[in-house]
Amino acid sequence: MFYPSLTCEEAQALIRKGAQLVDVSTPDEYRRHPLPGSVNIPMPFIQRALQQLDKETPVLLYCISGTRSGTAKRMLEACGFLRVHNLGSYLYLQQLRAFTPAITAGDRHASTPTIRS
Repeated sequence: MFYPSLTCEEAQALIRKGAQLVDVSTPDEYRRHPLPGSVNIPMPFIQRALQQLDKETPVLLYCISGTRSGTAKRMLEACGFLRVHNLGSYLYLQQLRAFTPAITAGDRHASTPTIRS
């Protein structure tokens, strides 16, 4: 399991400032474990979804174990994204649930559906 370099508090601060919270798990996994305010872009579609992500806004990636989010981080960085963070495992991110009311209030990603191409 991957453990992120950001604390939950640091992730919360970035999300409050408009960071993009992206779950790169499969749609089925996402339906079972959605974090409020997140968007689902399954790993196989991450490069096709580049136009939906803002290169100037931090991107916070996660998945079930942290492996796919690590791969997605490297792919986004190769495409010119400079502020990408692998938050790692969804299990670790359960701690973020304590922050979700503050995160989702007015969050532009709060109701974004799964992105598929």
